[in-house]
This record gives sequence, structure tokens and C-alpha cells, in this order.
Amino acid sequence: MSAKAVDTALWYLGRATGVVSLALLTIVVALGIVTRSGRPLPGLPRFAVSAVHRSASLLAVVFLVVHIVTLTLDPQSQLRWIDAVIPFGSHFRPLWIGLGALSLDLMVALVVTSLLRERIGRRVWRAIHWGAYALWPFAVLHTIGAGTDASRTWMIAFLVACAGAFVVLLGWRASAGFLDPADRVAGTRVPSHRLARLPVREDHDDQQYRPRQT
Repeated sequence: MSAKAVDTALWYLGRATGVVSLALLTIVVALGIVTRSGRPLPGLPRFAVSAVHRSASLLAVVFLVVHIVTLTLDPQSQLRWIDAVIPFGSHFRPLWIGLGALSLDLMVALVVTSLLRERIGRRVWRAIHWGAYALWPFAVLHTIGAGTDASRTWMIAFLVACAGAFVVLLGWRASAGFLDPADRVAGTRVPSHRLARLPVREDHDDQQYRPRQT
């Protein structure tokens, strides 16, 4: 295989994995919101939704890594390794490449903190996890500004579909009926994973009090 053929293959692979990464990222955000709501999906119980969410996140990281590796190896992309990690230092389209680097950094932070969730505590994990809502628009802007297919009809349709899903999910996330009614206790929103820890009050009114004998 000639060097030109290798460069062409890297170029197409880099573009394809970038599109797949954005699609997976949209799915990850969607599954994350569904998991937070405590609701199951058709055919999947709640614990399975959480498991699929984690698997999709790891798969998105894999495709993102392949996307970066192929583009750094492709001389046409003008992307350096350091540009993929440190934002806004690229000599080629620094803003758009920088947004992609921010997306990568946030993705790595989300995955690492999820794996260390039991060690760092739920509050820290949740605070960092809010970064997922910034990660998605950064990735979309990177695709629009740095991608060579942004003006193509299929890419525009793809971005509109992803953006529409993202907006609908955010609207649902902010709605009053977001949480599963089973996760509401006395008008207070309680995550489903904590329900098992709530004390159960037993009614002893029908039992006669017996004084302790000494």
C-alpha cells in the first residue's frame, strides 16, 4: 500500500470516528439523564440503563482516542499530539481545535471520576459530572468549526438531530416531573439508590405497652 493510500485511509478513518464519537456522546448524555431520572427504558430495568450508560461512555472514549490518533498520524490534518490535550495551542484553527481538546479533557475527567466514584464521594462526582452538559456543545462546535464535512447535507441533518435530542432532553431534565414518582418521598425528591437506606417506620399503635420488669 502506498503512502498516499495510507494517508487517505487515515483521513477517512479520522473523519468517521469523529462522527461516531459525537453520536455516542449524544447517546451518553441521553442515557445519563435517563439514569438520573430513575426511570427504566422499554425492555431495560433501571440498573441496566446505568450499565449501558457506562459502557457507551467507555466506547465513546475508545472512538475518540482512535479519532485523535488517526488525525495526528495524518499529515493533512496538521494536528499535533499536544494540541489534542492542551486547548487553544494549535497553529491550525486554534479555537475549534481547542474546543475539541476541551471535550477530550472533560471526557477523561468524567470517566476517571466515575471509576473513582466511591473514593471521591458523590458530591464531588456530581459536581464534576455537570461538565457533561458543557462537553456536548464543545464537541458540536468543534465538529462545525474543524470538520471538513460541516457544510454537507448529511452532516447538517446529523447535527440538527443531535441538537434537537439534546434540547429536548435538557427541557425534560429541567421539568418538574423529571424524577420517577417512585423516587418522591413526602414531596421531596430522593434518588432511587437512596430509597433502600431510608428508615422504615413501624406502627406499634396496636401493640400494648408492657413495662420493663426489673
